[in-house]
Amino acid sequence: MNITPDTIIYFQAGFVKINATLVFTWLVMFLLAAGSWLITRNLSSGTNLSRGQNLLEIIVNMIQSQLREVTEQDPGRFLPFIGTLFLFILTCNTLSIVPGFHPPTGSLSTTGALALCVFVAVPYFGITSRGWKAYLGDYLKPTPMMLPFNIMGELTRTLSLAIRLFGNMMSGSMIAATVLAIAPLLFPIVMNALGLLLGVIQAYIFSILALVFIASASRSHDQLHATQDLTSENGDLS
Repeated sequence: MNITPDTIIYFQAGFVKINATLVFTWLVMFLLAAGSWLITRNLSSGTNLSRGQNLLEIIVNMIQSQLREVTEQDPGRFLPFIGTLFLFILTCNTLSIVPGFHPPTGSLSTTGALALCVFVAVPYFGITSRGWKAYLGDYLKPTPMMLPFNIMGELTRTLSLAIRLFGNMMSGSMIAATVLAIAPLLFPIVMNALGLLLGVIQAYIFSILALVFIASASRSHDQLHATQDLTSENGDLS
């Protein structure tokens, strides 16, 4: 049993390795890009919509509603980044029930890259919405002595994002493999259903935490405590 897709090597020439993480990450990106192109090439503004456009509009409306509820701001600014994060993680996790597919989210390198994107996005949204003086000034509150602790907080929450998703996906795969080895004829359907549910929940938690971090950076220091409370509640879900 492979704990992570990083250990599955398909091709190697010197230091260059093509492992399962790379292969299935590109496969998921291709599926999302091809699906988006197929659905959006013939968009209609009337009442006669294709099934793909209907499904896409439902997903976009659901994401926009969640963005508006959490941030209490215009969701248009956050939709491209958070929506892409959610759909990528959701696709990786749900395809894990397909035999032979190794979800890239089971690799710490993938979850680390996603968390790094969030780490860069937080100051970007904070500075573009409030200005660099107001954003960087929060690191000195409530006193300048809190500067190193605030910086450590930024780094540790990025690390926790990566480890949370990686740990949950890895542990889910190990539990499923163990149970299937014990009773291969009784539990495949149940474990696949649980794996699907786990994947959807983890995609939601990662996206909502990233959104809370970004929304916190876009707000003033006085509004920060409310978002921190929401972060704690979502953290308990995992």
